[in-house]
Amino acid sequence: MFNLQMTPAAMMKRLPLLCLCLLTRSGATFADEHGSGVVRVVVEEGSDAILPCSLSNKENAEEKLFDWKKDGQKEVFFYDGGIHYNNGRPGQDRQFKGRISHFQDELKYGNASIIISKTKMTDSGNYTCDFPRLQPRRIFNIQFVVAVAAQKPSVTAIDQTEDGVLLQCEVRGASPKPTVEWQDSAGNILPAEEPQVSERGGSYDIILQTTVNTTDRFTCVVTQDEISHQIFAEIYVQVDGSPAGWFVAVLVIFLAVLILLAVLIAKGVIPLNCQKDIRKTTGTGYTNRSLAEPLSKPAKDQIV
Repeated sequence: MFNLQMTPAAMMKRLPLLCLCLLTRSGATFADEHGSGVVRVVVEEGSDAILPCSLSNKENAEEKLFDWKKDGQKEVFFYDGGIHYNNGRPGQDRQFKGRISHFQDELKYGNASIIISKTKMTDSGNYTCDFPRLQPRRIFNIQFVVAVAAQKPSVTAIDQTEDGVLLQCEVRGASPKPTVEWQDSAGNILPAEEPQVSERGGSYDIILQTTVNTTDRFTCVVTQDEISHQIFAEIYVQVDGSPAGWFVAVLVIFLAVLILLAVLIAKGVIPLNCQKDIRKTTGTGYTNRSLAEPLSKPAKDQIV
């Protein structure tokens, strides 16, 4: 099935398919299966995805009939004893034409898995792999999620009131739905208003607002656990009246006064008087007289 003379890059691209084949032969699957019997597969948009479907007893499926559908209606892939949508059978939904393939060489091991190439967000949904002629009938359920990693959110200070500064974090076009939180510089989660959420075709836009009343650096954190993705944006807020704000204001005023004094002294507007003591020594002591004090003239009758 696989070309062994492919480039290393191509080999790496096909590695998940090889792994699936090996896991299928051992009766395992690469996706998580919950107690409900639904297998959940999550991939990033634009990549290829494998939807697993294998008979537990590894019964040969080459002559079997199995039918893949999306949301119970759309025909994804139909196989009946070697005849399928890729070799002439009509009826496949337009959404999947030219994008579905299967593991022909693995059918003898009961592997009816399919590959969806170049996945789109519209491919997300609930898929079934149905063996209607088996006794008992076997139906496999797969929840398929095509994810779009959230981009860096937009953070702004949109208003200032007596209660503080209103911050807004905006996330656009993320799938699956992310969680959005505001945090302070210490990593504490801040109380916020109810998020504004809108959904279109499986893509989510979210706006989260919070009010802060201290000077600090605040962070909006966006997390998508299903695809192990997290991204954030920061904003610094200066709140008037906060302790840090008063300290900065006093410091700025103090420095401004010092600079102004230095300029006035340099221009001679404010004289800088240096006094020098003159010491007049007498027999046993001395007296001080400042140069700034005028010398008194001797009286006319004073003998010099």
